[in-house]
Amino acid sequence: MVSTSPEYWISKLELIAHPEGGYYKRSYQAEETVTDKELSVQFNGQRLLYTSIYFLLQSHDVSHFHRLKSDELWYFHAGSPLTIHVIHENGSYEEVKLGMNLDKGESLQYLVPKNSIFGSSVMEKDTFSLVGCMVAPGFDFQDFELFTQDELLAQYPQHQEIIKRLAYELIPV
Repeated sequence: MVSTSPEYWISKLELIAHPEGGYYKRSYQAEETVTDKELSVQFNGQRLLYTSIYFLLQSHDVSHFHRLKSDELWYFHAGSPLTIHVIHENGSYEEVKLGMNLDKGESLQYLVPKNSIFGSSVMEKDTFSLVGCMVAPGFDFQDFELFTQDELLAQYPQHQEIIKRLAYELIPV
């Protein structure tokens, strides 16, 4: 029987701490690369065509609000349901439940559109969620932007409650 503890998954998958919160490890990456000349995304240099990670979040932690220049496709793997919180480019807020219970409105996968501001949290107490995330064009920390509460509240005051939960007061150095 497979263990259901977060420590099991962190150890077996060799996950490390992620700057936005939680734990991760790159699991796959494309051999091919692209430049922004082939795409409608602007970045410096080349990017892998796609990258994929395992991502584990425990209920006492959150994935802080951040933005990528690429689409990110999330897949549910194990544990408790995960909530993905998205502030879209037009300023609208969306909450998506990632999990196995389709009858309760949970989804097995969800695409976070490029340039959206998003984070995540585990729905149930004293548990965790293990997901996979595929980014195309591939993830590069040059394209990763973390936000403070002040930055987001100035732009999206209507989303104060979730911003206070998922954005840093000050970004850690």
